[in-house]
Amino acid sequence: MRMNHPRPRQKLALFLAAVVAAPTLVACGSDDGANVLTFWQSPDSSGVVGKIVDRCNQEANGRYVIRRETLPNSADAQREQLVRRLAAKDKTMNVLFMDVIWAPEFAEAKWILPFEGDDEAKATADLLEGPKESATWKGKLYAAPFSSNSQLLWYRKSLAQQAGVDPTAENFTWDDLIDASSKMPENSRFVEIQGNRYEGYMVWINGLVSSAGGSILKDVDLGSKATADIDSDAGRRAAEIIEKFAKSPAADFGLSTAVEESTRAAFQNGTAWAMLNWPYIYGLGSENAKKDPKFKAIFDDYAWARYPRVDANRASAPPIGGAMIGVGAYTPAAKRPLAFEAVACITSPESQKQRMDTLGEPATRAAIYDDPAILAKYPFAPLIRESIDQAAPRPLSPFYNDVTIAVQRTWHPPSSVNPSYTPRRSDRLIGQALKGKVLL
Repeated sequence: MRMNHPRPRQKLALFLAAVVAAPTLVACGSDDGANVLTFWQSPDSSGVVGKIVDRCNQEANGRYVIRRETLPNSADAQREQLVRRLAAKDKTMNVLFMDVIWAPEFAEAKWILPFEGDDEAKATADLLEGPKESATWKGKLYAAPFSSNSQLLWYRKSLAQQAGVDPTAENFTWDDLIDASSKMPENSRFVEIQGNRYEGYMVWINGLVSSAGGSILKDVDLGSKATADIDSDAGRRAAEIIEKFAKSPAADFGLSTAVEESTRAAFQNGTAWAMLNWPYIYGLGSENAKKDPKFKAIFDDYAWARYPRVDANRASAPPIGGAMIGVGAYTPAAKRPLAFEAVACITSPESQKQRMDTLGEPATRAAIYDDPAILAKYPFAPLIRESIDQAAPRPLSPFYNDVTIAVQRTWHPPSSVNPSYTPRRSDRLIGQALKGKVLL
């Protein structure tokens, strides 16, 4: 469940109250050995992170020992556990796995330390612009990007060719994408997009607004005094596209509940000719094609293109995702240099290449995309690099949780979106949430 936090003082009081109610959080906050660092990582069913940590421990040769703790599966639950422990000043919060949208909130609350000097240089060497922007708050780098992500337009080559549609054309727009569905076979006419009331829908809305040249929030550095900016020409243009899509033959009947996996399944099963999704779908498709000869013909028909434009004369601003690693502010002073050293190893080019090669999660360092092994396995790698470098992050605000809830609430379901009033309602609710006048 997503945690709501209308004001910094209010949320701190809530979290501290939760800590009092759950004393085990404080109990496990005692310091470990002088050189032991606790890495709060995301679930690692592949074992890749474990291998990276083992290598880093080996290379440290005793200077530090990374001990791993696993966070819950969902991003919301991960954030909840990190925030509760940080609010309790847990000394074991040393090396922290963070979602790409958490840096401003954690930095503003002084829960993580800034990267400076050599630590910053190591974290930003050869770094793509999108991940760097996401990890920066008020001009300071607060995390080392570990992996990145960007959505591509995936489509069936054969169906696009039959319909005379070229999604790779530089000026290919959302209107072109929607209109193309009327030219497709009736049983494969859908374009799969995540429209459920969750963060994936916010990714779509933000991608449209940013691609139209606007933003959901402006003056983000002002924190609670930032200004909602979705009631704009860009916001209305985004609403026009969602309205058109939801009413078109391109929209799947399950649009309002669609998530990444349901859209992947529809595309993979042939009921959709196109889909907006993250590149993990390619790796899964490749594995399925090796096991199922019938599916291989479908997988061989996969093609990809950059995120569509809102307007033909303006380059799109693709969505960006990913993960980064921060250093907890309550790490004992003597351990802090070791924590930054460990982060440098965990997020090194070698580690990122290993993660991308195994999991298909895009790297944040530009040179990795030129590696022959990566290019052979992921032929769309150059396009992903371009998308990540030119991506537009979701609002980088310590109040992001309130902003995304306000947007999701006022723009859902997609069939209810209307350019005449949806952006205005959304603007008003964001403003009320930032001023602490409404609990979301």
